[in-house]
Amino acid sequence: MRIAIAGAGNVGRSIAQELIDNGHQVMLIERQPRMLRPDRVPGADWVLADACELSSLEEADVAGCDVVVAATGDDKVNLVVSLLAKTEFAVPRVVARVNRAENEWLFTEQWGVDVAVSKPRVMAALVEEAVTVGDLVRLMTFRQGEANLVEITLPPAAPYVGQPLRDVPLPRDSALVAIVRGKRVLVPSADDPIEAGDELVFVCTTEVEDAVRAVVLGADSVERTRSGG
Repeated sequence: MRIAIAGAGNVGRSIAQELIDNGHQVMLIERQPRMLRPDRVPGADWVLADACELSSLEEADVAGCDVVVAATGDDKVNLVVSLLAKTEFAVPRVVARVNRAENEWLFTEQWGVDVAVSKPRVMAALVEEAVTVGDLVRLMTFRQGEANLVEITLPPAAPYVGQPLRDVPLPRDSALVAIVRGKRVLVPSADDPIEAGDELVFVCTTEVEDAVRAVVLGADSVERTRSGG
């Protein structure tokens, strides 16, 4: 993919390097000359420009990008970049960094944002994912709450442990997209049995999260979660 990243600070450079390592073509857009350090990420195309300026984005051919990442340390800038990328250049995927938690409500599709990444939220999710067995953990929100990436680590007493996936009656608007088993990532198939300790990764709408939890962990799991039990 061709990816444009606005902001060449630590966050922007880290994202750029990881994407380059994964084989993508990356362009870093930075407005401050002192931050223009091509030696830090030599595999990227570096552009000295203001990503909030329409003409700068036109010159950088943002319209030809598959993804735009607004990764600056200023939420106002990230919102403007997101809006321009989506409305003026019809970029298919816009990912925006949220720096201040109180601004998170602004990062919606009305501002052109497909995925908003708040560091506190991601960190909290990663902590929960690492320590939580027997509950549903929301890892990321897509389309501003219409769909979520969620994870459930199976306890030994889960109802369908040892049974094939075809026997697990998942609700509509939910899909099991991966099973993390130890150091392996498995693509689920109907014949695969699920095991205690498996991390099941789903994409589902917010409305069916409780139903997914009830199927995978048992009918009383929702009530246990709400009561803190």
